[in-house]
Amino acid sequence: MTVNGSKPKFAMYWAASCGGCEIAVLNIHEKILDVDANFDVVFWPVAMDAKYKDVEAMEDGSILLTLFNGGIRNDENEHIAKLLRRKSKILVAFGSCANEGCIPGLANLSDSREIVSTAFNTITTDNPNQIYPRTSFDVPEGEIHIPKILPILQTLDQVVDVDYYMPGCPPESHQIAAVIDLVVQVLQGKAELPPKGTVIGAGNSTVCDECKRTRNIKMVKSFKRIWGMEIDPELCLLEQGIPCNGPATRSGCNARCPSANAQCIGCYGPAEGVIDYGARLCSAFASVIDSTDPEEIDLILDGLVDPTGQFYRFNLAGSLLKAGKSAWDKEEV
Repeated sequence: MTVNGSKPKFAMYWAASCGGCEIAVLNIHEKILDVDANFDVVFWPVAMDAKYKDVEAMEDGSILLTLFNGGIRNDENEHIAKLLRRKSKILVAFGSCANEGCIPGLANLSDSREIVSTAFNTITTDNPNQIYPRTSFDVPEGEIHIPKILPILQTLDQVVDVDYYMPGCPPESHQIAAVIDLVVQVLQGKAELPPKGTVIGAGNSTVCDECKRTRNIKMVKSFKRIWGMEIDPELCLLEQGIPCNGPATRSGCNARCPSANAQCIGCYGPAEGVIDYGARLCSAFASVIDSTDPEEIDLILDGLVDPTGQFYRFNLAGSLLKAGKSAWDKEEV
């Protein structure tokens, strides 16, 4: 398929993220050649030299497909999200950070000024003169600017309209390859795009449904970490007292972590129909506690040493909670 005699345009952008999504795309190996063969890659800052002004000069809607990874943490992220939304026919929230906020979203528990202070004033930072970043600074060549940190990190769809969602931290490479195959078939007139709002490159069930471990509805007396444990390779991890997030997490990874004797930590996000990830996990964990005594239940729950990290490690920004009270100061840094 061509558009006005040329290939359709493709873009990929990273906002508040680690870069793992770009690596996952490159890990599709020779499938990356299908991207090059079927698209004109016009904007991909991590892989090519591109300027914002080049995107701004494009006609609205001229980019067919944009994969946007990363959350919206500063005003630059917000500006580019809105810019790419205008320029793109199809905008995909790509990876956990864009979908849910992911690990950077845990910073929503703190005031943005506290975050900056911690980064520039701790024992790991040599800053004796207490110098902090400034959003603008005069130099001989003119005034330079750095992005302002927003009060909270937001998911992509909290800022702009999103067409499709592709979860994962990062998305599995085989899932990315499958989506690329679908898009190429659409371009060739051999397939149709799914309805707007569809979650692509993932399953419609839970990690538990993909997991081959046996579930015996065993009741546990304590929650434990996996270090130093002798793990039964056949029995459900949660029923061994290991806090596994499989009951609330979307399928699509082939239960990769439980298959390797490690609990699911939730990187594929909420399963279909889960309104709040942490609430669903609270229910799942409570269902295996072998006690009706409130004091004993409290002791068992004390085994969850980091409840926020357990229930909202990837999902805080996209959850019903979204942020801690201190983060809602509405001031930019």
